[in-house]
Amino acid sequence: MYLAAATLLALTAGGGWVPAPSAPWDTPAGARCDFAVHGEPVVDEVVERVLATHPDGSARTVAYKGDLVVRVSNTGTGTSYDADASGSALITYGTDGSQHWKVAGPVLVGFAENGGTLPRGLYIVDGLYTLDISASGYKTLKMQAGSVDALCERID
Repeated sequence: MYLAAATLLALTAGGGWVPAPSAPWDTPAGARCDFAVHGEPVVDEVVERVLATHPDGSARTVAYKGDLVVRVSNTGTGTSYDADASGSALITYGTDGSQHWKVAGPVLVGFAENGGTLPRGLYIVDGLYTLDISASGYKTLKMQAGSVDALCERID
């Protein structure tokens, strides 16, 4: 079942928000793209709010929102693209390491070879969708409405 955009936005309203900064990252050639990639936030105003916890006190359900633009660069050529990943998400974390995302708007997602329902690559997934990440890391994307933009092609 998909979460309507209005419901997701209602859950992300109100106080109790704290910064949730994104760290720069690197992937070697062949992991996501045919070449090595560096990602670096150039705008990062993402905040999070814990909505529920597990009995041990760890976060169970967390809402995320805010502007995020990540500069994704081909480290071999220097070609880069500023990817808007400013979606809102409601993520439920399983005690086994699994995650269930309900998303409205764009998010940057990487897929490993045979690691999910999209081919190996880096993508901006935009629209209304869910993303399930199993404890082993397998990603299942279910689009209600939206688009998928292949970033490796943009910086090749």
